[in-house]
Amino acid sequence: MSEKKLHDDQKYIDGLVQNNAFIIEAIYDKFAPKVINYIKQNSGDSDQAQDIIQDTLITIYNQASEKKLELTCPFDAYFFLLCKRKWLNELKKTSNKEVTIKEDILYKGEDAHELAFETDLYGEKHALFTEMFNKLGTACKELLAATFKIKSMEEVAESLGVTYAYARKKKSLCIGKLTELVRESPKFNLLNK
Repeated sequence: MSEKKLHDDQKYIDGLVQNNAFIIEAIYDKFAPKVINYIKQNSGDSDQAQDIIQDTLITIYNQASEKKLELTCPFDAYFFLLCKRKWLNELKKTSNKEVTIKEDILYKGEDAHELAFETDLYGEKHALFTEMFNKLGTACKELLAATFKIKSMEEVAESLGVTYAYARKKKSLCIGKLTELVRESPKFNLLNK
């Protein structure tokens, strides 16, 4: 079994995670024009293209930060494919027409498709989680947000002015409610096929 080799373009992923201004500028200089051009040729404008680029970079950043994204293909192909998918999904939302992705035109390598799919799926799951998180009550949102930032439940309880036992019990109930909301969402089954 051969291990996939890390691509030299991993520097773009690492630079994005480290918030390296030079790398981020290089991404915009080298890769954004192709995306902007594509979106303008497919029912979009420059502002929409910038939104797609920004959203894609945030998704890549989040996945790389949380899941240690390892690039095994050229960044150009991966980034363009992600932007293209996001744009086509945007078009699908705003029109009643079925949109078809002809990905074979873009890049023949399997790695770009696989990585783009994983990142796209990660972004969709993250969006579903955020949407359902926002449906929780204020107390649950505050408690869970505190537990995301502070790892110690004792510190969480203290910061919220509640007992440790209450904070643990409430956290369990809130996570249960969030899980229920996510699983009841029609999007959940689509994302887990």
